Amino acid sequence: MERSTSDDSGVTAEPRVLRRDEWDRWYGTLIRAFGGVPEPAEELELFRELTQVDRSIGVWEGDGEDERCVGTAGAFAFRMTVPGGTPVPAAGVTMVSVAATHRRRGVLTSMMRRQLDDVRAWGEPLAVLTASEPAIYGRFGYGAATFALNAEIDTSRVRLSLPAGTDDVWLRYAEPADVIDACEAVYARLVPGRPGMLARRPGWERLALLDPESGRDGASPLQCVVARRDGEVTGYARFRVRPTWGPEGPKGTVVLDDLAGLDPATEAALWRFLYDVDLTSTLAVRGRPVDEAWQHQVSDIRRCRPELRDALYVRLVDVGAALAARTYQAPVDVVFEVEDAFCPWNAGRWRLSGDAKGASCERTSDAADLALSVRELGSAYLGGVSLGSLGAAGRVREVRAGALAAASVGFGSDVAPWLPHGF
Repeated sequence: MERSTSDDSGVTAEPRVLRRDEWDRWYGTLIRAFGGVPEPAEELELFRELTQVDRSIGVWEGDGEDERCVGTAGAFAFRMTVPGGTPVPAAGVTMVSVAATHRRRGVLTSMMRRQLDDVRAWGEPLAVLTASEPAIYGRFGYGAATFALNAEIDTSRVRLSLPAGTDDVWLRYAEPADVIDACEAVYARLVPGRPGMLARRPGWERLALLDPESGRDGASPLQCVVARRDGEVTGYARFRVRPTWGPEGPKGTVVLDDLAGLDPATEAALWRFLYDVDLTSTLAVRGRPVDEAWQHQVSDIRRCRPELRDALYVRLVDVGAALAARTYQAPVDVVFEVEDAFCPWNAGRWRLSGDAKGASCERTSDAADLALSVRELGSAYLGGVSLGSLGAAGRVREVRAGALAAASVGFGSDVAPWLPHGF
């Protein structure tokens, strides 16, 4: 649910921590900055409850009854999986906006400055966000670290080749709210296995159940199918059906909201179900992992119309702690010369030594092997963007011959990083 608008220079008021009784005006500033369309009541109430006011800031102008909020920013306290499977504290930057009347006055810069100082003080080595406008956040050190796959699958012409065991999975319809605990248990088991996934705090499970009629775009209310294998819940799919009829007959669309499975057979059974929903010929998929198996099970990938989109942006707030918190799929021993003008405590040389068991990252006076900015480290951090490709783009400079290839292999991940939902 990250939201943002931009500005440049000349702020007249310093950001301060939000008070609970200011939330309505603060959130109203955010809504107006994004067009002013009111949110459904249930969504508004959920984010009122989820907002951590002590981690939220605003810029206010005027006094007393004339005081107006002109900038907003929040930071959820998340734990995010990194390569190696360990959940690491990460500030989920969200609800960022600047009033249109106050652009180019430094409001955004002042909030980013205050926020990153706070994140450092909280001892959280990472800040993460999803960007409404990707061009904004590079100057604050955020790099695109995960991508998501969208698809429009022609289920009338694309067939699935399924793995052994698919027929052993049993599916049943369930009311989404009735099986939320079982679905959350499946999700929690998946979190350590994929970088970028968030360990959900209490209350966040309700995000998946939001179902305002205004947001359905002609589709049905939210539906849910639960998968069982050997008596255990092993997966689920949440979806809607948008019925459509043409001269030749039914041509409805299944709109997938969420799908999770603990094993390949469960995943395949859920995909097969979605393909076979009566009176439909299209399966609309949004925000899926880029390495998901269904892409290799379809008979014609072109008729799935795959589309890649940027998703999570990562910012290393503490370079040493962040790089030491993950593991590396091949041994690395490399000295980085890091540029970080916005958080100068990160600037300078760092020696990273690590492997699949663990890592250390300390200040050093040794000669640099690679030179890059903190933005590139953020992009490569979860293993989904290679240092090698960043080097080819001119964004990583190799100082010692061979250092880039070795580090690029070490930073990789067998599983593509993925952000399962926005915030």
